[in-house]
Amino acid sequence: MNKGTILVIEDDKMIQNLMATTLEISNYSFQIASNAEQGILKAASYNPDVIILDLGLPDMDGIEVIKKVRSFSCVPIIVVSARIDNDDKIEALDAGADDYLTKPFNTEELLARIRVALRRKNYSGEESIQSSVFTNGSLRIDYAQGCVYVEDKEIHLTAIEYKLLCLLAKNLGKVLTHNYIKKEIWLDDNGCDSQLSLRVFVTNLRKKLNASDYIKTHIGIGYRMLQVAGDSSSGS
Repeated sequence: MNKGTILVIEDDKMIQNLMATTLEISNYSFQIASNAEQGILKAASYNPDVIILDLGLPDMDGIEVIKKVRSFSCVPIIVVSARIDNDDKIEALDAGADDYLTKPFNTEELLARIRVALRRKNYSGEESIQSSVFTNGSLRIDYAQGCVYVEDKEIHLTAIEYKLLCLLAKNLGKVLTHNYIKKEIWLDDNGCDSQLSLRVFVTNLRKKLNASDYIKTHIGIGYRMLQVAGDSSSGS
């Protein structure tokens, strides 16, 4: 059974073959592009469910590919790159990538990242049609009422905590950089939008949710809301 179509934009033949074998065994259909021009064309032509993108392409930097794809598509983009600096990861995520995996990579981890991207894509599609309620494990957010519940008990959040939680929930599975979160939460530069302040709000939010497994810290980069096992996130 075909689980979805993956577009791999990668110029290294060995990695192309590794990804092709991995995807085929896992019942994904796939397209391979060896350079940026081919990749952008196939992204527009084949409407893939997920793009796996190398940054070090021969004809264009991968960051520019992300920007060009984002001009016409919201398809999840997973960067798989040998660039390990946090600045490179932040630049890719701020440009519009959804996830970042460094080379050398474990194929099982890559498949897990693909599954997360597909779940997020499917959830976003459902939410756009109907959804005033977000559920993830024992966490429930009622957007219409502006209420948050954990194990059916209402949790009282500050306005900023609620806004932060909703931002993470609506980007389930996606790494949000510090800069992106601060721009979304604090619209003005009033001195409250420091990285320290953001860390404090995340810490308080974790305490109030009485769980640390909802929000994952990516040190030096940002935060991600994880899908908690035992419940599929969905709207109702």
